[in-house]
Amino acid sequence: MVIRPSVKELPGPKAKEVIERNFKYLAMTTQDPENLPIVIERGEGIRVYDVDGNVFYDFASGVGVINVGHSHPRVIEAIKKQVEKFTHYSLTDFFYENAIILAEKLIELAPGDMERKVVYGNSGAEANEAAMKLVKYGTGRKQFLAFYHAFHGRTQAVLSLTASKWVQQDRFFPTMPGVTHIPYPNPYRNTWGIDGYEEPDELTNRVLDFIEEYVFRHVPPHEIGAIFFEPIQGEGGYVVPPKGFFKALKKFADEYGILLADDEVQMGIGRTGKFWAIEHFGVEPDLIQFGKAIGGGLPLAGVIHRADITFDKPGRHATTFGGNPVAIAAGIEVVEIVKELLPHVQEVGDYLHKYLEEFKEKYEVIGDARGLGLAQAVEIVKSKDTKEKYPELRDRIVKESAKRGLVLLGCGDNSIRFIPPLIVTKEEIDVAMEIFEEALKAALQ
Repeated sequence: MVIRPSVKELPGPKAKEVIERNFKYLAMTTQDPENLPIVIERGEGIRVYDVDGNVFYDFASGVGVINVGHSHPRVIEAIKKQVEKFTHYSLTDFFYENAIILAEKLIELAPGDMERKVVYGNSGAEANEAAMKLVKYGTGRKQFLAFYHAFHGRTQAVLSLTASKWVQQDRFFPTMPGVTHIPYPNPYRNTWGIDGYEEPDELTNRVLDFIEEYVFRHVPPHEIGAIFFEPIQGEGGYVVPPKGFFKALKKFADEYGILLADDEVQMGIGRTGKFWAIEHFGVEPDLIQFGKAIGGGLPLAGVIHRADITFDKPGRHATTFGGNPVAIAAGIEVVEIVKELLPHVQEVGDYLHKYLEEFKEKYEVIGDARGLGLAQAVEIVKSKDTKEKYPELRDRIVKESAKRGLVLLGCGDNSIRFIPPLIVTKEEIDVAMEIFEEALKAALQ
């Protein structure tokens, strides 16, 4: 039996009181009390319950973190067992075996057979910071390429890689120098007006030509250490590049001795139906940055990197809590659960995508439907012909969905992402899509 969402009032009286206190005592982040006034009390599976007793389907997965579902019993049990032993003994200066066990599992799952090592951190931003240090230290090169619309974190160095929204940069200049941005091969919306679904190779070639003809005129290629990329752009709109893009990029980068740093923080750990999203593209990156879902809700992140660019002297890099033993214990269990779920993710992901394609055909305001596995999105436009962005309608759809018990998040300027926990069933997707269509109709009125 499927438990359906149930919302009486949003926000309810208790939620209103908590939200008021939140903005009095906590610094502003990205909270949106206008469209998502949800004050969570507990979570179970794909559902979250707020302080007023409302029940929601969490098609945001705690912002891409709760891939195995809220309060998964196997993850909870792993955490309890570790907590009873010890909760912290810094991996920076000491040793414990479960950190090695998880590293072995992650290296085994990484594409290709190159010798690798793992460095742990606490967040995706910290993982990308560590990756930048590894590239600088291991190659001697100090500059980087990244993509427009990319999101790699908000700490000061990786903010130089991020190019998602100008508000993220506002009043924080200067960020770390040495990063040059290039266009991402967005098949639906790109600077050259190419239909990348019809002409994927042409779109790929335009990006590579841009690097060669424009970037390399002012940035010496021998000073570029790595190209940082997301296999599917997350905050940039859940944009899936042409199938052959990363193979072409890898070949191009190899010609200049440039490494590929694959940011899997949002798209990894089974989200796309493969353990790593880059597996869909047949490429072996030199570094894989991971985070978000790996800890099952606990802070854990890191980098899987080529062993020949590792830190080889004490003190080059360290973090007190990176690889915390409790988070590691959760991570070991998350890896095993996700491996079991991968066939299911591909099946239900296709099922969800079919719904979104049908909505695209049915509604003029849905310009594009895209994604892999359970990383899906629709782009909201004023007209299919003009592709004019319609962020106001996107926000109204998110708000109307929440009022009906479906938690969604925006991404890019005008897109909506659908990222439920990987345990979601087809029956639950049926319910979610029924709510989404109701919300879309209400938002259009």
